[in-house]
Amino acid sequence: MIYLKIFWAFFIANIIGYGGGPATIPLIENEVVSRFHWLNVGEFSKVLALGNSLPGAISTKMAGYIGYDVAGVLGALIGITATVAPSIILMLILFKLLYKYKDSPKVKQLTLLIRPTIAVLLGVMAYDFFATSYHQTGWLQSLALVVIGYLLLEKMKIHPAFVIVAALGYGAIFLA
Repeated sequence: MIYLKIFWAFFIANIIGYGGGPATIPLIENEVVSRFHWLNVGEFSKVLALGNSLPGAISTKMAGYIGYDVAGVLGALIGITATVAPSIILMLILFKLLYKYKDSPKVKQLTLLIRPTIAVLLGVMAYDFFATSYHQTGWLQSLALVVIGYLLLEKMKIHPAFVIVAALGYGAIFLA
């Protein structure tokens, strides 16, 4: 029964909390503190502070921590699943709608309008990454990583996951 309560608490908070973490935090607090009494307000504020200090979505971190605290590893998995389930369900519904109307002129026009926006956003993100890398590691290492990454991906056709792991390894050894 506790697993169902964990699922329901985080599922409801995340399906109602439109707007991401800041919108779901009061809903999670209501479920965890007021409804199920798994934590008190002080403990919840500590979990919130811990969640804010780590990278990533705050609601999934809180769900994992609180689920683990209440019911162990399975509780953590159920809490995280309940947190991401609303987004997955809505994405599947949207995908089904887009697939159903994929031949519609309006959907094709929408796709054509979105592509340049995505390209610009990816370009800005790549520029920001390179600028940060340049300031933190210098132009020589940044340029070397870009060139080596390009050669590994495009010329040698190495899977991107291996290139990312290699770059992380390089950074951990030489740039730490």
